[in-house]
Amino acid sequence: MYTRDVHFTVRLARDEADLQAAQRLRYDVFVSELGGDGPLVDHEAKLERDRFDPHFDHLLLSDDSRGGAIVGVYRVLRDDQADKAGQFYSEDEYDLSVLKRSGRRIMELGRSCLAEGYRGGAAMYHLWNGLARYVAEHDIEILFGVASFHGTDPAKLAQPLSLLHHRHLAPEALRVRTVAEHYQPLDLVPADQIDRRAAMLQVPALIKAYLRLGGFVGDGAFIDETFNTTDVCLVMDTGRLNARQKAIYSKGADL
Repeated sequence: MYTRDVHFTVRLARDEADLQAAQRLRYDVFVSELGGDGPLVDHEAKLERDRFDPHFDHLLLSDDSRGGAIVGVYRVLRDDQADKAGQFYSEDEYDLSVLKRSGRRIMELGRSCLAEGYRGGAAMYHLWNGLARYVAEHDIEILFGVASFHGTDPAKLAQPLSLLHHRHLAPEALRVRTVAEHYQPLDLVPADQIDRRAAMLQVPALIKAYLRLGGFVGDGAFIDETFNTTDVCLVMDTGRLNARQKAIYSKGADL
């Protein structure tokens, strides 16, 4: 168990029933709400799943006031787990060579979501608290993962994508790049033509949260027609965090 308070518990999935609870919530969010799909999605049982699920650890947020209902999930894959899986999930979209040859402990984050009614408040606080403890427990130095804008038309996302490129592009040592055959440039609008306020309104809350923690974006976007999203790869070096932010990734710290 990673954390607990009066209403919420954060822990790792222990068995197939836990995994299916996570997949059921993912289906509600990524398929029913956002229109995603995939070759292993079970529409009859309403489970969003893929071939990587058996290799990931699944961090679960449960609401104890609702009998332990799973209301938040995070899927995490350490470098040692990726070795056994044969690759990171993100490698279908991004060239991760710069991270993999860094010699540092790296971990992929993915499939983060909260049930409707739990977004933007205490639930995310506790889910990230659990993630922070997991990161500290495994001595993870670099976090990365794909985060998404809804929709597949880059022109409609030109302002926020350009803002990310001009203000939050990863330093070269962390700069992953979209695989060549799917490379979609982020710098669609010159820096001096960006309406920063309007652009930030289009940036999803999860991406904003990573940026506040000192995260960067990789070079290029990936258009995911299957999930109906435009993806960017976020990278965070825990060693670059300022003192306040670094406390999140220290043992015993609260978000």
